[in-house]
Amino acid sequence: MSTVVKGRKPPRVGDQPLFRRALIGIVLVLVALIILAPLVIIGVEAFAKGWAVYRDTIVHPDTRHAIMLTVLAALIAVPVNTAFGIAAAWAITKFDFRGKRFLLVVIEIPFSVSPIVAGVAYLFVYGLQGIFGPVLDAYGIKILFAIPGIILASMFVTAPFVARELIPLMQAQGRDLEEAATSLGASGWRTFLSVTLPNVKWALLYGVVLCNARVMGEFGAVSVVSGNIRGQTNTLPLHIELLYHDYQATGAFASASILALIAVFTIIAKVALERQGAGRVRSDPLAAANPAEKAS
Repeated sequence: MSTVVKGRKPPRVGDQPLFRRALIGIVLVLVALIILAPLVIIGVEAFAKGWAVYRDTIVHPDTRHAIMLTVLAALIAVPVNTAFGIAAAWAITKFDFRGKRFLLVVIEIPFSVSPIVAGVAYLFVYGLQGIFGPVLDAYGIKILFAIPGIILASMFVTAPFVARELIPLMQAQGRDLEEAATSLGASGWRTFLSVTLPNVKWALLYGVVLCNARVMGEFGAVSVVSGNIRGQTNTLPLHIELLYHDYQATGAFASASILALIAVFTIIAKVALERQGAGRVRSDPLAAANPAEKAS
């Protein structure tokens, strides 16, 4: 039987220098090969033929249209999903109602469904052979292979981000402050603006930043519903793919550098918001559907 010397702490795995250095070395190598190397290659290849070629690629009408369409999708999808996330988090954490667990499961669906599958599903809903396709076509309304389809697909894949950040935080905060404000005569809107919003503002911004980054980089669902029409329905990720398939590698890397810059700014914003306390509360959101179960 082994004995432990009195007053002496048992050794921990992290106290072994060889193991610690080997583990850190493996992590650094993987980070360099998987994350840093592609980013460096994008920057190098984007300017491989000089600044003039890079500038001409960025100001090309097709590239500018792809950038504008990507920004447009973000300007619509992010506010809509922000409002949806706030409403969903408020309802789930502050009220008890039938179907709460089902609502939570539905919110999580875009995380578990492949974007390609989501795009194909939209074809069977809004396509000419879909459920609403004939009716939409009769009234001259075009959803797929047009801007509305791109926005809908972007909204689908980014729907959970804001709600996923707010629900655990608002669940941890409880309902006491809102109930106190209501008992003092505050309306629901006044309670939200004066009590709830100040307590979740950093988590809200955190979710908005992640949602925006996801919209900007979405490829799978958008590629199915957009039709990949150059200069019309191509977002920036789709435009990059077309340039690469056209053997315009420098142009593809130049366009990709824009998304890389967005990623860098997203990371900076993410770190800044985490320092303010956003993104730190993590729990099972399904527990919010049954507070009594959690308490037990």
